[in-house]
Amino acid sequence: MSIIVDLARSGRRITRVAGRRNEFTWRYMLNLRPTVSWALSSRAPLSGECRRVLADLDRDGVALTTAGRLFGHDGAFADLHSTFERLMNDQAAEVEAIRNAALNNDRTEQKPYLLSLLGEYPRLDAASPYGRFALSTQVTGIAQGYFGMRVALRHYNIWCNFVTGRRPSQSQLWHRDPEDRYILKVFVCLGDVDENTGPFTYAPGTHPKGAVTREPEFLFKDGKTPRSDDDQVGKIVSPEKWVRGIGPAGTIIFADTRGLHKGGLAKSRERYLYTAEFTSPNAGDGGILTGRA
Repeated sequence: MSIIVDLARSGRRITRVAGRRNEFTWRYMLNLRPTVSWALSSRAPLSGECRRVLADLDRDGVALTTAGRLFGHDGAFADLHSTFERLMNDQAAEVEAIRNAALNNDRTEQKPYLLSLLGEYPRLDAASPYGRFALSTQVTGIAQGYFGMRVALRHYNIWCNFVTGRRPSQSQLWHRDPEDRYILKVFVCLGDVDENTGPFTYAPGTHPKGAVTREPEFLFKDGKTPRSDDDQVGKIVSPEKWVRGIGPAGTIIFADTRGLHKGGLAKSRERYLYTAEFTSPNAGDGGILTGRA
């Protein structure tokens, strides 16, 4: 029986990967039900700021806003930030030990510059501050509008990017995420971020809806993922056009990470981010489906 289950899972994975290559197949075969469900649902119109973020996402693959502009005074960011502060206080000794190990190049983890405060694969809890933020009307409205379907919340976490003094590696180099045809990630700055804090950086127009179809040269492949440097990406999208997630605490970045992006190379100060990821429902098992049935 286990062999049959494994073969079935393998078959579903192959079908998903093949189906993502074509917009029609991905939308109307793999994700017909969530597409139709969203199209027929009764939805409140998006606020002006949500509409602006969605328009930027559709055009560029990336959009910046702030918690104040997106949420007003409903306390979504305040709850998230206070939970982060308690988490940092509770894990202070562990964070300090990992900070020192990263700085001294003593960490052997795959990403020695990164600590996921909630663990590598936290269980999703819609009632937690992390789940409430991701599943808020504003965030899910933008996510569903970008996908044109009900979407699945796949992951959330709190990231600490440490200063290491190493050359950029892995996600600090330009790349595309592979999980789905569209992948919407939301990043919330939990502290101030500037050029020396390893800001999320995006090459606009390189997302699936964008006009930039040329692929950059690459330094090497990390598994199946090509990794490129600034010079290579700069040849297809001018650095003057790159969008950087720089701003005070409460800055929010929406990005389709199928587009070219990088981040996390902290040079003088650590970066603290909340991150949440949305994909189409057919992209994998599990997750929390958004929207009304």
